[in-house]
Amino acid sequence: MQLEELIAKVSRLPEVRQQEVMDFVTFLEQRYGQTDPGEAEQLDWSEQQFHAMSIDQAMRDTEAEPDLYSEDDLKERWQ
Repeated sequence: MQLEELIAKVSRLPEVRQQEVMDFVTFLEQRYGQTDPGEAEQLDWSEQQFHAMSIDQAMRDTEAEPDLYSEDDLKERWQ
């Protein structure tokens, strides 16, 4: 993929998604450092690293979401 094409695609994303791309690029940079591009493709994420990254992405910005339900909405309580 050409760098110009990547920049164009990222620039069309909302600012929040651009930040996600930046975070992911930072993660890749930390993970692979200054390795040769061919060498980076051969490296594999460990199961633990992948789970940590996927959980971080799934939970991103959830603190800002409004609570949709309260305890008053419960029909049954677990004891």
